[in-house]
Amino acid sequence: MDRAALAGFLRSRREALQPGDVGLPEGARRRAPGLRREEVAALAVMSTDYYTRLEQRRGPQPSEQMLASLARALRLTGDERDYLFRTAGHNAPAPVSAATHVAPALLRVLDRLDDTPALVLSNLGETLVQNRMAEALFGDTSGCTGLARSGIYRWFTDPRERLRYPEADRDRQSRAQVANLRAAHGSMGPRSRAGELVRALRKASAEFAELWERHEVARRFEDHKTLIHPELGPIELDCQALFTEDQSQALLVLTAPPRTEGHEKLQLLAVLGQNRFADADRG
Repeated sequence: MDRAALAGFLRSRREALQPGDVGLPEGARRRAPGLRREEVAALAVMSTDYYTRLEQRRGPQPSEQMLASLARALRLTGDERDYLFRTAGHNAPAPVSAATHVAPALLRVLDRLDDTPALVLSNLGETLVQNRMAEALFGDTSGCTGLARSGIYRWFTDPRERLRYPEADRDRQSRAQVANLRAAHGSMGPRSRAGELVRALRKASAEFAELWERHEVARRFEDHKTLIHPELGPIELDCQALFTEDQSQALLVLTAPPRTEGHEKLQLLAVLGQNRFADADRG
């Protein structure tokens, strides 16, 4: 671990960012350039003291998970992320792990969306990052581990996953999940995490096994969908997807036309989400 190089790199990347680059309000004029240390720490979900010690060359060696959080918070490119790992004494992430590093271009768009649900998904259906509106709509999946990090896996193994969709739409959603996974399997190969998901699901779900044999391939999302919120009921939304160039990640943005019931429910969802997070902070 090169403490001096790590400290200098972190400081330079922090100072190169402005609050608006990461979705924070500009606020009053700042004495020093870039983000404050406490802002980076909050974005990376770590204590300010821990981050400060890293910049002061006296922190412990960060874990790979901590480095991944810092790379996301500082909006690092793939090359910058790999440099961060090596400087901290770790190997650069393997291609499978690197695929979970959110593309900075998608993050820049997500940072500017605070009034409608938006989230970034991997090609395996993993939620890589979501805004508060998306968390209020879909729930928090950050506690999911292993294969269950994939929404495709949860769809076929956890009945609760289907409660967000009307019963009449679940068959279509099942086919879409399998078609998306087959597209990922084709690009990643049978020995990848996509292959691991397929093998596990063929054993765990007869429905998945039957759909897999249809050989349907697609990498898209339904343009219009109805989602069921536990408190607000059905919400009709339009879904737009923005893919990275290699199709490994997609930014999903869910909106509703003005003056529709769906739009009114999204406004209520924003209030519910704020209250829920405020209650959690007080707890």
